[in-house]
Amino acid sequence: MDEHLVAARKDMEQYASYAEQIAEKNLVKILEAFRAENVSTQHFCSTTGYGYNDMGRDKLEQLYARIFGTEAALVRQQIVSGSHAISLALFGNLLPGDELLLLGMPYDTLQTVIGIGREVPCSLSEYGVSYRVHELDFANPDLAAIKAALHPQTKLVSIQRSRGYSSRMSLSVAKIAAIIDAIKSVRPDIIVFVDNCYGEMVEELEPSQCGADLMAGSLIKNPGAGIAPGGGYIVGKEEYVERAACRLTVPGAGRELGSSLIDNRLFYQALLLMPQVVLESVLGAVFTASLAARLGFTVSPAADEIRADIIQTIAMENSARLQAFVQGIQKYSPIDSFVTPEPWPMPGYDNDIIMASGSFISGSSIELSADAPLREPYLVFMQGGLSRYHVVYAVSRTFADMQEQGLL
Repeated sequence: MDEHLVAARKDMEQYASYAEQIAEKNLVKILEAFRAENVSTQHFCSTTGYGYNDMGRDKLEQLYARIFGTEAALVRQQIVSGSHAISLALFGNLLPGDELLLLGMPYDTLQTVIGIGREVPCSLSEYGVSYRVHELDFANPDLAAIKAALHPQTKLVSIQRSRGYSSRMSLSVAKIAAIIDAIKSVRPDIIVFVDNCYGEMVEELEPSQCGADLMAGSLIKNPGAGIAPGGGYIVGKEEYVERAACRLTVPGAGRELGSSLIDNRLFYQALLLMPQVVLESVLGAVFTASLAARLGFTVSPAADEIRADIIQTIAMENSARLQAFVQGIQKYSPIDSFVTPEPWPMPGYDNDIIMASGSFISGSSIELSADAPLREPYLVFMQGGLSRYHVVYAVSRTFADMQEQGLL
């Protein structure tokens, strides 16, 4: 085990020379946005009631729009998750009779929003929006096939940047840009939406800077940097963002409503810290990929692959190994280390889920976490890490424990 640990550390250090350049460029971009927007301590204050003239909220949204290169942004504490942000974007911009084209099957919680599989109330399908799933070769997207899949009634095309609970590759920004260009070449009127969860600041550019009309994500993932207590964001063209805002609040008021009920400082500070925290998470994932591969596991992405998001998958091959790994990540976390995770029927998922989240922010996946549906091929999805050294500690100890238990 010791020689594998040394080799995995070397792989992590080698990738750092590339990833640190991206982190530095992204930090400069964010710093320049803060300076251009004249951010002041007065923007940290909370507000009450309707939230009219909430300077801190409005300034934060101006920052997001500038950083992500868009006309407008909706950044709110009242958005409870990434799935909620995506739902607002879709419901705000799709009407009965419209068609939603999905490039690849979305992850479990989005399937219920759309109305795929089991029936749930208030889905897009119940609302009269149809959908189609266009299977995509994520390693080499067939642009001609994507163009051919566009129907006259297709209103919005949804692209999921990360892999979700699947073995597919994550999409790089370059691949997303090529897909967008292909769509716009034949149907410039179509809204191209990108689910950006887990991908922010992993690369130099974001999909919104490469033609995406609308994009959404979660503030307990990358943009929250492990300190934002919750929330979500939507960025894009003014019209589409405002329609999403009307779904969050009420038509006619949109972004004008919604007070900052808690101190905004954490959201501003998280934005500044995001490139460094994402860097730590990526390097922790590289270490994990290297060590797991050396121990005989199939991993994706490999340690030397260029990353498009912060997620690392490991094929554990059976339920016992999968549960032991997740329980180990919890055991070596700073919060609730004494708790043993067990599989449970988590709302929004079709399989039992086991989840390790010994985090300061409940459910935060920019902090070190691991989760998995109990189904073949027993893939565990690990992501996050405020410090690469925490990931090294937790993952190496977990595999050592599994070795002692005869699971390696």
